[in-house]
Formats: sequence, C-alpha cells, structure tokens
Amino acid sequence: MAVLNKIRQRSVFLIVIIALALFSFVLADLIRNGGAISQKAANTIATINGKEIDRTDFAQKVEAASRNFGGGSNLQTVNYVWNQEVRQIVFDGQFEELGIRAGADEVNQLLEEGLANNPTFQNEAGVFDKAKMQEYVASIKANPVAYQQWIDYKRSLGKGALEQTYLNMIKAGVGATLKEGELAYKMENDVVDIKYVQLPFTSIPDTDVTVSDAEIQSYIDKHPDLYQAEASRNMRYVFFKEEPSKEDEERLIAEVAEQIGGLKKAENIEEFINVDQSSALKYNDRFLFKKDLPSTVADTLYNVPVGEVYGPYKDGKYIKISKVIANKQLHDSLKASHILISWKGLGTAGDTERTKEEAKTLADSLLAVVKTDKAKFLALAKDFSADNSNKDKGGDLGYFAPGRMVPAFNDYIVDNNVGDMGVVETQFGYHIITIEDKKNEQKAVKVGTIAREIEASEKTINDIFTETTKFQIATKDGDFAEKAKESEYNVRPVNKISELAENIAGLGAQRSIVQWAFNEETKVGDVKRFDVTDGYAVVQLTGKASKGLQKVEDASASVKPILIKEKKAEMLKNKISGTNLDEIAKSQSQVVKTASALNMKTPTISGAGTEPKVVGAAFALESGQVSEPVVGNNGVYVVEVTKKTPASGLDTYMSYAAQESKTQANAVNTRVFNALKEAADIEDKRANFY
Repeated sequence: MAVLNKIRQRSVFLIVIIALALFSFVLADLIRNGGAISQKAANTIATINGKEIDRTDFAQKVEAASRNFGGGSNLQTVNYVWNQEVRQIVFDGQFEELGIRAGADEVNQLLEEGLANNPTFQNEAGVFDKAKMQEYVASIKANPVAYQQWIDYKRSLGKGALEQTYLNMIKAGVGATLKEGELAYKMENDVVDIKYVQLPFTSIPDTDVTVSDAEIQSYIDKHPDLYQAEASRNMRYVFFKEEPSKEDEERLIAEVAEQIGGLKKAENIEEFINVDQSSALKYNDRFLFKKDLPSTVADTLYNVPVGEVYGPYKDGKYIKISKVIANKQLHDSLKASHILISWKGLGTAGDTERTKEEAKTLADSLLAVVKTDKAKFLALAKDFSADNSNKDKGGDLGYFAPGRMVPAFNDYIVDNNVGDMGVVETQFGYHIITIEDKKNEQKAVKVGTIAREIEASEKTINDIFTETTKFQIATKDGDFAEKAKESEYNVRPVNKISELAENIAGLGAQRSIVQWAFNEETKVGDVKRFDVTDGYAVVQLTGKASKGLQKVEDASASVKPILIKEKKAEMLKNKISGTNLDEIAKSQSQVVKTASALNMKTPTISGAGTEPKVVGAAFALESGQVSEPVVGNNGVYVVEVTKKTPASGLDTYMSYAAQESKTQANAVNTRVFNALKEAADIEDKRANFY
C-alpha cells in the first residue's frame, strides 16, 4: 500500500519518464532509417509546382505504358510518362486557379461520343445504348483491373474536357485585327525592284579572322539564355569484344569436316541435316541460282558434281559443308495470272458459303471457259477471284522468282510451258493458273548444307575476361590512354552525355554506365568495368560539367562562326568606297546585280539567297535611293531601289485577318504547354531511379 501511494505521488514524474523513453525509441528508429523526411524524399521521383510524384505510382504508370507500347526502350517510356505527368500537373494548377470544372453531363456526353462506334455499347439497330454501357460497367466491377481501367478512361475524358475548355478560352483571346490583316496582305503583295552589290563573307578566308576566348566568353555573357547547358559528363572507354578466337574457328572446322562422309552417304538429306546433325540453318528444299549461293564460294559450289560435298568453308558467322543434291535448268523469272476460288472455312473465303466440292466444280468450269477464250480471263478474275490484291488486274501476279510461291503453285509453273492453263489446289483454295512468260533459263542447283555457328569457347571467354581485368587494374595506377596504347587498344571518347541519356556510341543502350558517371561518389579519373552486349567495356570518367552557362570550349563551335561573321562584316564595310553602285562594285571586283518583285513575306533575293534584313532595308528606301551597307545572312550589301509597287489594296482584309487568327490559334496548344512547363518549378530526380 505504501508503494502504491508513492507511485501515485510520483505519477506525473513517471508519465514524463515514459514519454521521454517512447520519444527516444521513435527518434532512434527515425535516425536509423534516415528520418521520415528523408524517407519521403527517397520515394519522391520529382516535385512539380510543389506537388510530389511518388516513385511507386510513377513506376506503375511506366509499367502500364510499357505494356501498351509492347516493350521498347524503358527510358523512352519513362520520358513519355514524365511528359504526361508534367502536362497534367501544370494544367491542373491552371484549372484550380481559374475554377474550371468538368460536369458529369459533359463527361457522359464525351463517353457517348467516344463509345458510339463500339459494338459492345450498341443496340440491335447499331446505335449507342446507355443501358448497354451501364450493363458493361456492372459486369466489370468484380474485376478490379478492368474497373480501374474504366475509371481511368472516364477520368481522362474529364481531364481532356478541362484542357480543351482552358485552351479554347485562350484561343478566344487570340486573333488578328483588320489592320493586322492589311499588314499581312501588304507583306505578301507589296513588291520592290532593286539593284545591289553583294560583298560575300566567303571573299574573306576564315583564317584571316582571329577570335579570342575572351571574345567568346563576352558573347556568352551577353546572351546567357542561348547558352545554357544541362549537367553532362565526358568519358572514354575500351571495348573488349567477346568473340571466337582463331583456335575456336579452326577447332570447329575440324569438327564439321568429320561430317563430310555422313553427309555424302545420307539418303534422307532433310532428316540428316535437321535432326541427326541439328544444323544451325535448316534444310532448304529448293533450287538455287548461282547468285543465290554464298558469294565467297559461289563459283566453286555451283560447279560441284551432283552427290559430292564441298567444304568446310566459312560463310559469315558459320562454318559449313554443302552437298550438291541435284541440278536442273530453270528460268529465273516467271510470270503468271490466276483466279483463286475459295470455300467456306479457309482464310481467303470471306463471306462465301461455297463447299470445297462446289469450289472444285466452279474452278473446272472457269478453266474450260478460259481455255476456250483466254480474253475472258480478266473479267472472270474480277468477278470470281478471292485474291483481292490482283483480281482487278485480271489476276496478274507479275514476274517472280522460282520458289517464291507455295510449292504446288510453284511446281505447276516450273514444270509446264508458257501458255499452259490448269487448276492447282493449295491451302488458299483452287487456282486457275495461266503461265504468261518465263525468262533467263539457266542451271540451278539444290544444295544440302550443315552449318555450325562460330562461337567463343569457354577458354576464349575466360581469356577475354582476364585481359579486361588486367587492363582495368593497370589503369588504376597508370594513364588510361597510355596503357591502352601499350596494348594497342582502341580508346573511344564519349563527350557531353546528359544525365538521362541511354545510348552510348559504339555500345548501344547502357543506362548503368550513365548512372555511374553521374553518381556523386564517382570522381573524374575513376575507372570501372561493365558487362555490355558481346563483351566488356572498361570506362573512365574524364570530365564533369554542372548545369549553367556553357564553357568557352563547349560554346566555341556555335559562337565562333557568329563572331567571325561579325568581324568579316566590319572588314567588308570598311572596304566599301564610292558614291554609287557601279563605283562600289568596281572597287571590290564585284558586279551590280538586279532582283525584281521582292516581298516581305518571302524575302529571297535571286543570286543571293534568303535575306530578310536586306529586303526590309529596301522597303524602307525611296525609289532611286541608295542604302547604307546592310549586313545580311551571306554578306554585306549596298542596295538601290529602282521601283516600288504598292499592292492595289482590298475592300476588306477580313480573309487575311481570319487566316492570321487561324495561324495563331493553331499554335496555342503547343505554345501554352511549353510556356506553362517553362514557368513551372520542377525538381526532376528521374535519373536517380532510371
């Protein structure tokens, strides 16, 4: 009892102690797991305008999209889902801010329109039936996947309606006035004739112009928006291909050679090649012309006597031996026409109810008709043939090589003469065939070939791995390029690869290499071996570039030509002397050229190219007036206007204003999304997960 009294007296104290203990337990667990905030951050793939995208939800959408696309590049699917997410979030923000809603009636109307042509939701009259839709929804409620797909479909219709409403509101505020229509008319129809002298930039060699790094840096600083760069990495690698050695090839040749006797004696060639020997390439029971044989051995193999075996020989990635089974004279080009008569149950039958017996009777009857009068073949093919690809051309199949058609069809044409007609049965139906032509008769051979693919042996694979490992270890203590040079390895550079890149030149899709290069723990100079398709790549990280302004060396390729052009323009302007075009042309060894009917809409000058600044300067002059030097796309110009012809004008410019309005409205969808995306606050962490 005394103890209980003491506990009661200290109850507040005990509660505090227990609370602190629980708090410390929870705190310790949070610390061990990185904290609730960091855990949440680890599961966030991106933040767009403050909205976090959960990586699990994102992954599920990627998986669903991948199924819909039938596979393909994982990163392409990721990018597709990403663009969908960005679009949805930036537009949702606008819908929320403006209070735009999609009502149930609007969504139902869209459902009816979207499902109107689906037989599942049509009644006996082929008209959309709302009751059919309700029955369908009730039937799939027990299937969570199917029901969720239905909900997602309805939701997407609602989102689409909201987006269309939003875009239509913007389009309503986009248009062109009659004054803008008049301007568009004038730009197209006001014309000017000019004389001009062009001092082309090409008249000064690029080598005569010096551009310093400081000037390039100054230009970048003045145009920062044009020279923003994403984070990138530079790498180099040596590829060790896992390929058969010379010893592997020689060993396989010896093994294949042991089968020569068996192939020579074999009576059932197809069974011996396909079953007994399990050839990498199956037996092809057709005659081949010389051009169809492997090019490296065609001359020899074509003349091997029947029954003899040639080889072993190498053909691409195979070692082969070939037995010539037979030879005969064949035409390499055949021409025929046919009428295909099908019967119920065949894939070519269409809606016919004809039986096979009826089809045979009809085919025999048609054959009798065309044998009597060949001219009727065209009309009968159009009326009776089940081959829609050529029935309107009289059943004409054109020229084709022997063996291209199904066996029975092919054999009839090969074994008979030009002009012969007959009925042949195939899996497609009965064919009434007429042989139109045969060309280029020559010897053809039937060949039975045993093929073995040349593959790297286990020893070769181990040797390649050892070689790769030795190089990797050597680069840790020595210069990568020097070590590669010592062993005569080819070093491949990979520059300016972005964080979400997937493909590496020469290696294909290698996302793991890109992720390694962008890992914070990977330092410039680090080397790592990667398993890649057909072998290994030993990769070294050679450079890191952060997001921001491009460096001089990176921007030089695009900035330097601009600065060279600017300097050439000043040099050419300083060369100009004379008071008229003839004097200027003479002093610069140029000629005075003319151009007629120039307009502002298509500012192309004959003999000079597209020059909007020059044409614009001409329109600013009066007739007979000579311009100051004008810097154009292709040189420096001095222009004299010889004639200005204003357009006659229209009673109303409504059509031009309407066209301008339409052009602007058509650009709304793309421009609005791009503007919203550019203005959005986006933290993209996709590269951490994919």
